[in-house]
Amino acid sequence: MRKDNTELRERLYAFALNIVEFVKFLPRNWVTLEIGKQLLHSGTSVDANYEEACGAFSKADFVYKLNVAFKEAKESNYWLRLLKDSHVVTGTRIGQLIQESKEIRNILGTGVETAKKGKK
Repeated sequence: MRKDNTELRERLYAFALNIVEFVKFLPRNWVTLEIGKQLLHSGTSVDANYEEACGAFSKADFVYKLNVAFKEAKESNYWLRLLKDSHVVTGTRIGQLIQESKEIRNILGTGVETAKKGKK
């Protein structure tokens, strides 16, 4: 239904890959196992839901799937911040992922608002 945005698709896929790599190397303990599962789910779901939005059958379906991707980006940002602020993970990589999740969240949030305004 929607015009393909190759640059955003590539960025979201790269984010998902980075989340997979990040979670693989988390310290092994019960805290990181639980948070890692949540982060892996939300971080890869951003791109999966955006892909579904790009194949939406209607404007309402597009808005719904885009909004799900936005919410998953927000959730990913939460888990990343929790890992950092609890001092489970330190370093520049976590900061980069937090920044990227914020930017993705903002892009998708703007997209949701724009798509909603186009609805009657």
